[in-house]
Amino acid sequence: MFVLYLLDMSLKEKYAYKKINFKKTQSLELKNCGEGLRNSEAVIVGGGSPVVVQSMTNTLTSDAKATLQQIEECYELGAEAMRVSVPDKASTAAMKDIVKNSPVPIIADVHFHYKRGIEAIEAGASCIRINPGNIGTKTQLSEIVKACIDNNVPIRIGVNVGSLEQNILAKYNNEPCPEALVESALNNIKMVEDLGWNKIKVSVKASDVMLMVKSYRLLSRKCNYPLHLGLTEAGPAFSGTIKSAVSMGALLMDGIGDTIRISLSALPQEEIKVCWALLKSLELRSRGVNIISCPSCARQQFDVISTVAKIESQITNIKQNIDISILGCVVNGIGEATRSHIGITGAMSGQHLIYLHGKPYCKAPTETLVETVVKIIQSEFGEKDGE
Repeated sequence: MFVLYLLDMSLKEKYAYKKINFKKTQSLELKNCGEGLRNSEAVIVGGGSPVVVQSMTNTLTSDAKATLQQIEECYELGAEAMRVSVPDKASTAAMKDIVKNSPVPIIADVHFHYKRGIEAIEAGASCIRINPGNIGTKTQLSEIVKACIDNNVPIRIGVNVGSLEQNILAKYNNEPCPEALVESALNNIKMVEDLGWNKIKVSVKASDVMLMVKSYRLLSRKCNYPLHLGLTEAGPAFSGTIKSAVSMGALLMDGIGDTIRISLSALPQEEIKVCWALLKSLELRSRGVNIISCPSCARQQFDVISTVAKIESQITNIKQNIDISILGCVVNGIGEATRSHIGITGAMSGQHLIYLHGKPYCKAPTETLVETVVKIIQSEFGEKDGE
């Protein structure tokens, strides 16, 4: 076990309640030799490294141009790896172009057709995900593992509640349960190990929050491979975000999880945003703006809701880790402002207080409040020419 301190180490005693005891799993590398790579270093999953953010494209993989465009947009939002489905030969044929031009490592998602997995590996995939419930015979699995060994490509054993092996389901009265999901994972881990490969990460996904959480907790006690967290088929953006935050938040606070994907019926760009919001809320990762704002009430001295929306829409380019507090009155406004990089507090005079780095900086009337604050943020925290 290791201790991940969430703030500056000099503050560890003051913020002792913010530390999470993470399990130190085996580490593995997601390499990318593509020409589009923006970071020459491999992405490390597990071993005490920061939780890796990923999503999955929903374009036709055979359309390399559209797929790369979506990958690029996800990368700009903070994706560190992207998964693509390879259901047919046209998809694996496009993989070479996708891998070559992707800014992040590409993971190939394989179901049913083991040959698609081999083709994806040969095309340069950084990792391959297989589903134990439908990958085929042991002989077919051995061919995929051999390709992984020959090309030094890690495998994710991705167990899913909707495609558990029938013999395991029968053992548990045809009812998915944590023990069934974990048994499937452990069986397949052993098969891959017996074939001579141990560069493995594992997932045991379910659409039920309690089943998912308890499955991962059980798996974490039984293996030391890095875990890919995900609540499968979480649903529409609103409800799916809530369910994902509850389930993955619980596990992350337990110190479980090395990489995450939010599975929403929405664009993958939205999944990346949720991933970062979740990790930032636990102070496990930092990227961009964290807005602290009140729900507003009759005490507000400016329209908090519209002000928050306007400011947020104009600072999407900010990548520095900063806190912005936007409160409509002095009840909590000044206290929050003194602990924020930028703080706004509503004033009865109509000249609202703006704090910078915890200290009074200037005042602005309602009419120019948004414009004034955005200018300060961009000046202080926006990227300068040449950066």
